[in-house]
Amino acid sequence: MSTVLWLGLLIGAALLLKAYLQDRQQTAHTLLRNYPVLGRARYQLEHLGIFLRQYFFAMDREEMPFNRAQRSWVYRAAKNLDNTVAFGSTKIAATPGTVRFLNAPFARLDEECQETPPLTFGPGCRQPYEAKSFFHMSGMSYGALSDVAIRALGLGAAKAGCWVNTGEGGLAPLHLESGADIVFQMGTAKYGVRTAEGRLDEAKLAALAQHRQVRMFEVKLSQGAKPGKGGVLPGAKVTQTIARVRGIPEGRDSLSPNRHPEITDVPSCLDFVTRVREITGKPTGLKFVLGSDAWLQIFCDEIKRRGLESAPDFLSLDCGDGGTGAAPMGLLDDVGLLLRDSLPLVDNALRAAGLRDRIRLIASGKLITPTDVAFALCLGADVCVTARGFMFSLGCIQALQCNQNTCPTGITTHDPRLQRGLVPSDKAERVAHYHRNLVKEVEQLAHACGLSDARAFERHHASVAQASGGPVNVAALYPRP
Repeated sequence: MSTVLWLGLLIGAALLLKAYLQDRQQTAHTLLRNYPVLGRARYQLEHLGIFLRQYFFAMDREEMPFNRAQRSWVYRAAKNLDNTVAFGSTKIAATPGTVRFLNAPFARLDEECQETPPLTFGPGCRQPYEAKSFFHMSGMSYGALSDVAIRALGLGAAKAGCWVNTGEGGLAPLHLESGADIVFQMGTAKYGVRTAEGRLDEAKLAALAQHRQVRMFEVKLSQGAKPGKGGVLPGAKVTQTIARVRGIPEGRDSLSPNRHPEITDVPSCLDFVTRVREITGKPTGLKFVLGSDAWLQIFCDEIKRRGLESAPDFLSLDCGDGGTGAAPMGLLDDVGLLLRDSLPLVDNALRAAGLRDRIRLIASGKLITPTDVAFALCLGADVCVTARGFMFSLGCIQALQCNQNTCPTGITTHDPRLQRGLVPSDKAERVAHYHRNLVKEVEQLAHACGLSDARAFERHHASVAQASGGPVNVAALYPRP
């Protein structure tokens, strides 16, 4: 046996002995203390389990939060590949909750159809905004996402003609670089427009509103993944640049308050919206996840008492299916209504109060495929947004490491080695392809239902399978006032 091989064996044996002694002497892990070295294999397999299940064991439609069939559709749409399937559907249509669209006996011919018309937000504002598409990007914060991911998303949005929502992390130069339309989200910490004490800095807000690309302002009351809790950005991700954009100390955990200190009830909420809109001159709305719906009546009554001009220009409705980079499991799993329950409630409340034409309704929460988006339009949404759908278009593999700065695809990490794999110019094309292909297939569903464009969807155009057997029309499940 060669000297090199003997040397390698001796080094290997020494390392195993060292690991054995370390495991025997440590007191933190019972398994390692009882089974030195071998116990390490268990921890490694536990870590690898999420990847092994995804690629080898899980069926196409059983993973969470997004199954392989959903992710594969997005990947192929982003690569602009053929997304047709052969032989037959693998979806079990009788499963309770399954949506079926109700096709018309005489579908629309292509020449009878039109592109879905643009939609105006805040017609009474000094600077109203006309949104070209019914599908846009939801909030993804600078800091939570890497520089290369933000750049790719912005370039892709500019190509596709959709907006970019900044998330609560403030407006970075990278957001402006692409030329895409921007919705500025003001979270409870007011990153980018805050005083040192965390209150609204009106001068900073007015200066930010001067950017032509910033089209609307979204005041975030809550988000679906963690209602009642502010955002969390680990200190490891708070770089010098991120600290400067957000207006916070570098290298320290960035924690947002549970709510805006200025907003304690419906009147103060409407006061704050009016304040932001008067300073910026641009459409201003609210983002929230619906839990208790009792306050909706108070909300509508207060708007009617003050006058239609006091209403938010839009409501962004998130839900219990919302995503995030970091949230407590209890909030992530068990708080907030799902979109299919909350969207009809909000739509009905606005209609009953005569406010539906005044307030636009934006839907958010797991809307990554044509079926998801079309169903939200049926339930009453004017516009649909997604964050994770666009992350998949960048190459996200659902590694569930968003909060650890170890994202293997470079999307939610600030590690330059991992970011290197994400090339913005290439991924921007995929972002644009994903948007265009999703819009195209939503419009195909509309045409099959006999509609000329996607905004014509109504509740009676879909049914939902029930546990008791058979489908029920959505118009019967969620009757309008």
